[in-house]
Formats: sequence, structure tokens, C-alpha cells
Amino acid sequence: MPKVMIRKNANGELTCYIAKKDLEAAVVSIEHDRSDCWGGELTLSDGSVYYLEPLSVPPELPITLRARRPNPA
Repeated sequence: MPKVMIRKNANGELTCYIAKKDLEAAVVSIEHDRSDCWGGELTLSDGSVYYLEPLSVPPELPITLRARRPNPA
């Protein structure tokens, strides 16, 4: 389970940095982005998908979390 850092870039868009891969990519979609739930499946601009355990409130950014690859369907 790699650690990922989620932050907003200068344009206010979410980006994800994965240190283990030395990869920074824009977040294309996030499963839960509401005031009562944030996280879930995260899709990056390079097509990779990660899963963040949902949080009960949106976090203060930047934040470092553990992510995992979702189970194949």
C-alpha cells in the first residue's frame, strides 16, 4: 500500500503524488467528494486507479494517506 500525497495545484485542481513511483498526476475523478464523505476510488490522468479509505469530512490539503489498488471486478 503506497503512500500518496493529495494536494491542490496552482490552478486549484487536485493532484496526487505517489512517492514509490515518483509519479505526480492530476486527479480526474474521485468517488466521494461531498461535505459528509471524501475518498473512495481515485482515477488519475495516466489511467491508474487507487482506493483511499473514505473520510467522514473533506481533509485539509495537502494530506498524505495510504492508498491501495482496487480489487479487479
